Amino acid sequence: MLDDLKTGKFVVGTRQTVKMVKANEARLVYLAKDADAHIADEVENACNNHNVKLIYVDSMDDLGHACGIERMTAAAALLKE
Repeated sequence: MLDDLKTGKFVVGTRQTVKMVKANEARLVYLAKDADAHIADEVENACNNHNVKLIYVDSMDDLGHACGIERMTAAAALLKE
């Protein structure tokens, strides 16, 4: 599931993820289950409004690790090629 982050182009973080979704540049979004409610709502709404598939990840720590960063992150977007 998170293997696409190792081979594809992606952005990390809520702001960048929502920005790419709204710009129609994201093909898939990962959202951590333990993200703050207002962050989760923002990402979920953007994905729903722009018909982007949303996949939930167990934790922000897991998502950060999958993105190759040493920080936790609430969201990441896999970009269109």
